[in-house]
Amino acid sequence: MYPSVKEVVPGDDYILTVLFDNGEGGVLDIKPILDFGIFQRIKDYDSFKRVRVAFDTIEWECGVDLDPEYVYSKFKSSKSA
Repeated sequence: MYPSVKEVVPGDDYILTVLFDNGEGGVLDIKPILDFGIFQRIKDYDSFKRVRVAFDTIEWECGVDLDPEYVYSKFKSSKSA
C-alpha cells in the first residue's frame, strides 16, 4: 500500500514538492514526462502551476493526473538514489 498525497506545491522548472500523509515528502521532477500523451497539456507553465491534491493523488485543472503509486515510487526511487 502506498501513502496518499497530502500537499503539493508547484516550483520552478516543473518541480513539484510533495508531502504524503505518512509524513514523508520530497520533490518530483515532471520534465521527463512532459512530451508524452496527455502530459503535453501541462507543458505550458501556467497550466503546470494549477496543480492540486485530488483524493489521494495529484491532478491539474486541465484533466491531467498522476497515479498515486507512481508519485510515491518516483519519490522513493529518487530518495534511495
